[in-house]
Amino acid sequence: MSGNPWRASAAPAAKESHWEIGPFKRPVDGQPILRPDPAATFLDPIANTQVHWEATHVFNPAAIAWRGKLYVLYRAEDTTGHGIGQYTSRVGLAESSDGAHFTALAHPVLYPVPCEWQKYEWPGGCEDPRIVQSENGTFVLTFTMWDRRTARLGVATSNDLLEWRHHGPAFRAAYGGRFLNAWSKSGAIVTRKSGDRIIAARVDGKYWMYWQTDDETALAWSHDLINWNPVLDGAGRLMIVLPKNRTGHFDSLLTEPGPPALLTPDGILLLYNGMSDGRTSAGPSIPARQYSAGQALFAGDGPTHLLERTPEPFFWPQEPWEKTGQYKEGTTFIEGLAWFRERWFLFYGAADTYVGMAVAT
Repeated sequence: MSGNPWRASAAPAAKESHWEIGPFKRPVDGQPILRPDPAATFLDPIANTQVHWEATHVFNPAAIAWRGKLYVLYRAEDTTGHGIGQYTSRVGLAESSDGAHFTALAHPVLYPVPCEWQKYEWPGGCEDPRIVQSENGTFVLTFTMWDRRTARLGVATSNDLLEWRHHGPAFRAAYGGRFLNAWSKSGAIVTRKSGDRIIAARVDGKYWMYWQTDDETALAWSHDLINWNPVLDGAGRLMIVLPKNRTGHFDSLLTEPGPPALLTPDGILLLYNGMSDGRTSAGPSIPARQYSAGQALFAGDGPTHLLERTPEPFFWPQEPWEKTGQYKEGTTFIEGLAWFRERWFLFYGAADTYVGMAVAT
């Protein structure tokens, strides 16, 4: 790329509050950074046959910087189904040395295998990852286990991003299994920035994670980053910490956590996805059921306490490839945030078909 590679391809929303991160700009060239590869195949261990594992769509990526490179773990769909949610998804891995050009492995790194968890993630697969590192360097991945009936938030760990150990549903042991068969997805663990590393952070002695249930955002805590306990209110009901209660805004139909949350001097910053009812009264005109991205600030010493949230989206579909694809209404569905070469890199799924990237300098 020549000239200024980070000039915005379309005007981003201006940063309104000192606690927000951004603004993010799309690179002029090289977008989307990842596209489907119909030629890629691998031997599926359950079907026992060669499958074109990323032939139709690649989207909804996690991201992390490690050992001088930028890594993206992305959801890929094969050719076994037809319609949103009806394919088998697996997680692929791509890397970049410069933050501009990405090379993907020929095979997935996380996918359903014959084991005790197969019933929760087959035939739908492994979807929508988010990634953090623990203090000792272990990678912790939250992802959706999808059996094409119920979404369950799953956890996997790795030491090298290539070999992953499945730990099953995150809530399977909480409250006697009360939430095992409840809809859960999109686990955004609270992290802190330590030099160039983004690592899981303890608040009040616990790890915390924002997650989605029934189109709204809830919270959970853990001592080990693997077994999680949903936060309940005084009446024993699931506590909703980021509700979909803003008619006429970009997030009036849904709030869903994006990348891992970030503990900052101002509080806990959660970048999240919102779905519009089409009656947008604040900010850009957002069509009905389109996904855009907002930011919310929670108290640094009280992860349940919402302090502020943006009235307008800071990122929304603007490019043609973000508005056309598998998801016809358009999406810029954010899931990956990495600190690399003194910049924030934001990764997102575009129209459930491609992987896009934006950068904040």
